[in-house]
Amino acid sequence: MDRTRIRRHPERGHHDRETVDQILDEALVCHVGFVADDHPVVIPTIHARVDDVLYLHGSPASRMLRLIGGGAPVCVTATIVDGIVAARSVFHHSLNYRSVVIFGSARLVTVDEERWGAFRAITEHVLPGRWDEARHPNRTEDKGTMIVAVPIDEASAKVRTGPPGDADEDYELPIWAGVIPLAVTAGVPQADPRLAPGIGVSRSVAGYHKGG
Repeated sequence: MDRTRIRRHPERGHHDRETVDQILDEALVCHVGFVADDHPVVIPTIHARVDDVLYLHGSPASRMLRLIGGGAPVCVTATIVDGIVAARSVFHHSLNYRSVVIFGSARLVTVDEERWGAFRAITEHVLPGRWDEARHPNRTEDKGTMIVAVPIDEASAKVRTGPPGDADEDYELPIWAGVIPLAVTAGVPQADPRLAPGIGVSRSVAGYHKGG
């Protein structure tokens, strides 16, 4: 579709679902763009993908969820930064990255089975294995959560990898050039000050890692 056509550096564009899904699954946060009161708004939020659907959740008072859950057009983006590209010329400095853009209209999730699956998917997206370790939402928490589903049927990915692309005449300059790799790494888990004595670190926390 025209909205997902990559115009700038089209050689970096990907429309296959494998690439799109991998980026959505690895990115911890997405950004949701919509129009409210004739003004553009972009909100960062947690997401989770299940097959061909991207789930978003939050309070029923959320302006974003109320608007897009009612069918307002939405644009969802997710980005992972893999490195800083240091070129010989400041003009050619860049980032190595992987990004996804999704266009569409969301729907409100009301069926209990799908809502429960979305709760689980969002939990597992943030911390794999945690759903089986922690208490599940009670009736009050369930009713206090709005969930919307965005179909992943109009999406594209854009990926930059590799070294800098300097101008030919700059390659002989005595200036270091290359890539500084970046990655999300987990530190040592920090226990809740109110954690009861004798409770060890759970498997999902001890084994946490993020990255491609």
